[in-house]
Amino acid sequence: MDRRSFLTKAALGGTTAAAATALAAPMYAQGNRTLTLVTTWGRGLAGVHDAAQRGADMITAMTDGQLTVDLKAAGELVGAFEVFDAVTSGQADMYHGADYYFVGQHPGYAFFTSVPFGMTAQELVNWYYHGGGMEFHDELGQIFGLKSFLGGNTGAQAGGWFNKEINGPEDFAGLKFRMPGLGGEALGKLGASVQNLPGGEVYQALASGAIDGTEWIGPWADEKAGFQEITKFYYTAGFHEPGSGLSLAMNREVYDSLTPSQQKIFEIAAGEAHQHNLAQFLSNNAAALSRLQAAGVKTLEFPDTVWDAFGKAANEVLTDPAKMGDELYKNIYDSYYASMKSSSAWIKLSDSAYTAQRDRVLG
Repeated sequence: MDRRSFLTKAALGGTTAAAATALAAPMYAQGNRTLTLVTTWGRGLAGVHDAAQRGADMITAMTDGQLTVDLKAAGELVGAFEVFDAVTSGQADMYHGADYYFVGQHPGYAFFTSVPFGMTAQELVNWYYHGGGMEFHDELGQIFGLKSFLGGNTGAQAGGWFNKEINGPEDFAGLKFRMPGLGGEALGKLGASVQNLPGGEVYQALASGAIDGTEWIGPWADEKAGFQEITKFYYTAGFHEPGSGLSLAMNREVYDSLTPSQQKIFEIAAGEAHQHNLAQFLSNNAAALSRLQAAGVKTLEFPDTVWDAFGKAANEVLTDPAKMGDELYKNIYDSYYASMKSSSAWIKLSDSAYTAQRDRVLG
């Protein structure tokens, strides 16, 4: 073969190889883009809307405007409970919400918000980042065309607002009460008429008598919502949501069209919003509770008989054969409780023991 022929063939071969490489490489969207974020929250709802807005703003800022996130609160583009379908269908690019609203799509989603007698906020992130939780969140997302991350946390939620004192499990019979997720299913087993209302609709339902009581989040968010204007019976500890995670989820095709650095920014923005939001709730709750008590709100604790009834009902809901028969649900359940047992074993001997002694010594 002469030199000219060799060089020609080498050049052609190089071109073919380059073309093949180009075809195999991911095709990323070019130029600045606007992504639509829909939420399960009414605009301005304390804490939860803040987490959605912070995640949106973080993505916009960290990409230097290559990605601009346009937040649409509940009802501005789609309803609060329609955000999941809006994102999976491509009507919107992202959602921020509580994934237990979507147990109808798969019951495993409950674990990424909260389940009754489940994890505290610290235990949840232990599982999520170091116990396989994130991988299970992604496995669920692959089924529905989503890429999801934790994007907020309310901390432990209050037991809720009631129009009467609760003295025993029988007091839940016929009670019209707002509680989403598997906690709501458990309350239904005690005879309550459980309502699943978006946050923006709860005040009016309570004020009109459409419901007899509600849980929402905790003192700060509840005070902002104005429930103390309607009823004065407030149970400060609840069984249903001991550390509620919120999620920031993106349509998977949209996610795949992002560059690797943009994908990592999405993940980091969600994680930062989670940590900031948890601190926001926990730093505001004590002062808000003092204001509520000063305004005449009676703070109460459920009696042990009620806690026992909660526990029995919660176990029936969580281990329902219809749920446990789903392999993915069973795998998530097993992973979640194994991690919780492990985390709790140390926290009980360290943090819990320390804070009890600290409070005793310092008075």
